[in-house]
Amino acid sequence: MSLKSLFCATALLTLAAPALAQTATTGNVIFFHPDGTSVNAWGAARMHLVGPDGELNWDRLPAMGVYTGHMQDRLTGTSHGGATVHAYGVKVQADSFGLDGSTPITAASGKTMSIAEEALAAGRAVALVQSGHIAEPGTAAFVASSPSRSDTSFISREVIESGAQVIMAGGERFLLPEGVQGRHGAGERKDGLNLIERAKELGYTVVYTREELMALDTASVDKVLGVFARGHTFNDQEAERNLIDGKPSYVEGAPTIAEMTDVALKIVSRDPEGFFAVIEEEGTDNLANSMNAGGTLEALGRADEAIGVMRRFVDANPNTLLITAADSDAGGLQVIAAPDAKEGDAVEATTEGGGILLGQQGRFGDVFLSAPDARGTRHAYGLSFVGYNDVAGGILVRGAGLNSSLIEPLTDNTEVYAIMYRTLFGQVPSQ
Repeated sequence: MSLKSLFCATALLTLAAPALAQTATTGNVIFFHPDGTSVNAWGAARMHLVGPDGELNWDRLPAMGVYTGHMQDRLTGTSHGGATVHAYGVKVQADSFGLDGSTPITAASGKTMSIAEEALAAGRAVALVQSGHIAEPGTAAFVASSPSRSDTSFISREVIESGAQVIMAGGERFLLPEGVQGRHGAGERKDGLNLIERAKELGYTVVYTREELMALDTASVDKVLGVFARGHTFNDQEAERNLIDGKPSYVEGAPTIAEMTDVALKIVSRDPEGFFAVIEEEGTDNLANSMNAGGTLEALGRADEAIGVMRRFVDANPNTLLITAADSDAGGLQVIAAPDAKEGDAVEATTEGGGILLGQQGRFGDVFLSAPDARGTRHAYGLSFVGYNDVAGGILVRGAGLNSSLIEPLTDNTEVYAIMYRTLFGQVPSQ
């Protein structure tokens, strides 16, 4: 029976009985959100990392469906609105952060809690792992609600006090009082709260660098707060600006999303009641929105490496669902052939024949060489972008492990929640 059929059947059962029917074996859930990644983005990653005939870790996920990510009031998703749909399973307004606009949500489960909050209430471990700052909605909207996504001080406090066993992100500036120096720079909070000290009071072991993270004893540490940058763990500017400023695409000394994921899963998987992990690579979105081609390719490589970590975990722990999707297509990335170019040349799009022009540095960045194809040939190409905004794009839901067969050929963003909910709780949401 398809998931949509189960929704209908459950709705009929709910009319006759208040309890939800048990419908599935329960287990762990890993939701990976490589923000802003379309099929085109993964195609560029494939060409760049393993060649056009190769396979990414993303390619090896067996379950697949086309993702529909429209909001209540618009066709294109937003980061905070999309995360809220994933967390609650209901369509909300695009400008929503754990709410429907400014109104509290009744989740698809019939409760007012997000799926992460229900997992915590049921005694399961929760991990929130993020390459962006701690108030980024892809993870934070699962435990925080705010009328404004810009209220980073409030959202950061909600995350720290959420009860999640593992929290990893950047954003030290949102955790320290204004003027207080941290490991990565000065704080910005105007309310005087020191949320790092608050985290220590709550029992968190705090780490600040890749070296400190990798030194943790994952067999004994119970609660971890990773604070790996003052803002994001990446520099989301145009490539030219990063070059002028002398900044790499990613902050030196910060762990990759794969390294964070590996440590987080080792910790939360020790919980006998199971776990729910929300993991986001935010650089795939922000760097693409900056039309930073090289940075976007690096971010995609990091995201795929993290999928490899998750796939290996699922292979060793088959009672775990891995499900992954973006909520929008950042920048509308396209690959453009550059047959007469060499690596390092600058490219610009041209309307003549759909090709490219070589010459002065343009908004579409440099020429890259693909990894070798099956014949050993490396191909020159460039990346172009629609603009600095998010578009609907072509997005896939992919998955592996427990209940991944519930991913249908056409999977709505609300159904991502439903598949995760069924796996965690053995029930189909009543709405």
